[in-house]
Amino acid sequence: MRSLGIDPARLKQGAIVMAAALVVLWLIEIIDTLTGHALDAFGIKPWDVTGLDGIVFAPLLHAGFAHLAANSVPLFVLGTAVWTSGLRQWVVATATAWVTSGVVAWLLTPLHYLVIGASGVIFGWITYLIVRGFLSRKWGHIVVAVVVMLLYGSVLLGVFPASPTVSWQGHLGGAIGGTLAAWLLYSREQKRKARPVI
Repeated sequence: MRSLGIDPARLKQGAIVMAAALVVLWLIEIIDTLTGHALDAFGIKPWDVTGLDGIVFAPLLHAGFAHLAANSVPLFVLGTAVWTSGLRQWVVATATAWVTSGVVAWLLTPLHYLVIGASGVIFGWITYLIVRGFLSRKWGHIVVAVVVMLLYGSVLLGVFPASPTVSWQGHLGGAIGGTLAAWLLYSREQKRKARPVI
């Protein structure tokens, strides 16, 4: 692990954090199911000002256990991989993908739809890890980027319209957010390195 620039302790920490996050998501879905899916009403309502708060809540909600189960493995794997970059990088990548996914879904989804699910964040993490690998040119980052492309590259086709029940808008927004986060963090790192030492 260390030969790839990955700190085993940080990897373990990321796995614990993501496992805890998944426990929370499953508890939320249990509560949602017991309340007749009442929590889903807090999702994104496109072009409705009252639905803007859904940008905050939508990634925490899912359309049943099958939907959450489909998202659980990529959430765990990708979230842990992003965490190995550091807490700040994880927060920036997650928050950026979270917000851009929600905003694009709110803007581009047709009226009378309700958008929920964490897949926008997943798409953000995918593009973050891939773009980070190309920008940083660090051996470990490149290896992670290649692995992510092999495992999840085809998933990125989800940014195109395919099914009326799948939010390609949220996927696209998340992918944009992950790319933006990778670029912002890389630019900040380059500026930090360029500062003169006094």
